[in-house]
Amino acid sequence: MSTPTPHSDLQGKVIITCAVTGAIHTPSMSPHLPVTPEEITEAALGAAEAGAAIVHLHARNPQTGQPDQSPEAFIPFLQPIHTQSNVVINITTGGAPTMSVEERLRPCATFAPEIASLNMGSMNFGLFPMLKRFKTFQHDWEQPYLEGSDERIFKNTFKDIKNILETCRENDTRFEVECYDIGHLYTLSYFASEGLIKPPYFIQSVFGILGGIGVHPEDVSHMKRTADRLFGNDYRWSVLGAGKNQLPIAAQSLSMGGNVRVGLEDSLWLGRGQLAVSNADQVRAVRKMIEGLGLSVATPDEARQILKLKGKAKVRIPS
Repeated sequence: MSTPTPHSDLQGKVIITCAVTGAIHTPSMSPHLPVTPEEITEAALGAAEAGAAIVHLHARNPQTGQPDQSPEAFIPFLQPIHTQSNVVINITTGGAPTMSVEERLRPCATFAPEIASLNMGSMNFGLFPMLKRFKTFQHDWEQPYLEGSDERIFKNTFKDIKNILETCRENDTRFEVECYDIGHLYTLSYFASEGLIKPPYFIQSVFGILGGIGVHPEDVSHMKRTADRLFGNDYRWSVLGAGKNQLPIAAQSLSMGGNVRVGLEDSLWLGRGQLAVSNADQVRAVRKMIEGLGLSVATPDEARQILKLKGKAKVRIPS
C-alpha cells in the first residue's frame, strides 16, 4: 500500500464520469438516448463542457440503436471527441452481455485509450424488469434483448479478465474497474496481488443492477468499507446508481469522499418521472451537488494526475 495520496491541491477534487449511451437502454425508452455517431459526439462534448472529466463510450448501430462493438463503429465519434475536447476518453470492454470477450476487447486494443472499463466478474444481468414499463418498441431486436436477460450470464471469467488486463496493459491503458458486488473487490485484489493491475485502482462500484448489489445505504457503505480494508490508499472510489438511484447514491458517495458517474447509460432520468434531455443535464445536476458540498469538480488534466493516466497524446485515435 505504497501509493501516495494525491497532492494537496487535488484534495476535494471530484471526478465526474459520464457514460453517454451504454448497452442497457434501448432507443424506444427515450428519444434522448444517443444512437448515431453525431448524437454520441454531441452528448460527450456536452457532458465535458458541463464538467465531466471522463466520458465512457459505447457504440451503436446508427439505424437500429443496437450495441455495436466493431472498431469501425467507434471511429466516427472518437475522432471528433478526441480532437475537439481535452476530456479523458474511456472505452468499454464490457460492450453488451450478448457479445464475446474477443469482440468486446477489439476497440480498446485498437485505439489504446487512456482508460477502459473492466468488469470484475461473471454475473446475472437482469434487464427484463424494464418490460413492465416499456411495452412498445421501434426495432425488432429490443424486446428479445430485454426478455433474454432472464437466462443470460454476463461472462467475465478469470481467464477473460486476465486477457483484457494483459492486452490493455501493453498499451498503458488503465482501468475503470466495475464492481457489481463485494466478491468483485476480492477478484480485483487477486489480480493486484498477481501484479496484473497497478495502483491507483479506479473502482467504480455499481449499485442497482438486478443480479448485483442493491441500493440500500448499507450496501454502499459495505462496498466502501471493504474496498478501504483491501486497498487502503491505493485506490480511488467512484459510484454509479442505476435508474432512479443515480443521484441519491452519488450524494452518499460525495459525503464519503468518493467520485461519481452519471449518464444515460446508467439512468434515463433527471428526476421523478422526468426524462433527462441530455447527458449534460445529469452532469450539471451532480455538479451542483458537488459544489453545494464545498467540493470542486476535477478537470480532465486533474483526473489524469489523480488516476496516473498516460495522457491524451499517447492514445491511437486517428485525427
